[in-house]
Amino acid sequence: MIWTLLAVAAGGALGALSRFAIGLGLTVLWPNAFPLGTFVINLLGCLAIGILYGLWLNRPELSPVMQQGLMIGFLGAFTTFSTFSLDAWRLLENGQSLLALGYILLSVCLCLIATWAGLMLTR
Repeated sequence: MIWTLLAVAAGGALGALSRFAIGLGLTVLWPNAFPLGTFVINLLGCLAIGILYGLWLNRPELSPVMQQGLMIGFLGAFTTFSTFSLDAWRLLENGQSLLALGYILLSVCLCLIATWAGLMLTR
């Protein structure tokens, strides 16, 4: 258990630093209204979680500690959008299309509303 905690903590630190560096770099290169940094980070995170998920599906003997360090730690800090995407994909994979659609719509719409509500609470 201690190794898992350490792997998640180390992965989280590296994921957060990577997110910061990539976001900053893209903002400096393309400073405009479109949130390119967040967009690229989300795409990279989704690609990475798909690759990692596929690896562990095909190679279950791979270390679960490494899996948790990379998927929960690194990608969890890098972008939670990757986890959201994987959860939606798993629902689709399991034939729960309607539930997946509901999850996607509710997540996006309610999270936007929650962000607005949080902002309004500070004004």
